[in-house]
Amino acid sequence: MRVPNSVVLPVGTHVDCCQEQEVAEKTHDIMARITAMLMERKSNLAHFIDNLEGSEEPKFYVDQWERLKEMESCTLTILNLVAVNCTDHRDIKKLEATILEHVKNEELFPEVVRVLPPVYRQVEAAIVDIARSEEMADHGMMDLQYLLSKLSQRKHLAGLGRELLQDILRYLHRIGLVVWYEEIKHLESTVFLQPTFLITMFKVSVGIRTISSTEPKP
Repeated sequence: MRVPNSVVLPVGTHVDCCQEQEVAEKTHDIMARITAMLMERKSNLAHFIDNLEGSEEPKFYVDQWERLKEMESCTLTILNLVAVNCTDHRDIKKLEATILEHVKNEELFPEVVRVLPPVYRQVEAAIVDIARSEEMADHGMMDLQYLLSKLSQRKHLAGLGRELLQDILRYLHRIGLVVWYEEIKHLESTVFLQPTFLITMFKVSVGIRTISSTEPKP
């Protein structure tokens, strides 16, 4: 919901564990729950905004009001749920075809054919090069300002500014090339150039926690 004009394709799995009638019923139930959730969210946001606007000192809540209005403007398009039998390769291919069909729909994604400025590709290539260099640590973490300085050392990126780099990082974060949690205060100045390492660490952390929770306590 943080991304304006988001598009969500619900996917239901384990169809092979259900009867045909059950699949239809569960599909209807899931879509109904999603609709109810969105309506509740819209109602709650309107309620919070009204409360702030009706407060005795509204000027003290300008930041909150702006944030809520921003959230209110984030529209969400829910596509029809796709039920998939994960044990059937044909169903997987059907899901792939459905996703591709939706992605090519310019009504859903009006900017799908937009051509990126050359500097986006140049920064992307440079970051890939930096991530693969011998001086890059395995964890792939790099300070945002240091990354900017490294990129600026390249002739074709000498004029790269911080704001433009941040825009490009948002794009690279969306496509999964890097991970940048700009909304988290303690991580906003850190860019992860090796997302796979971060994913591995998450898996290890979850694995350790799971093992610890299953061990008998003395």
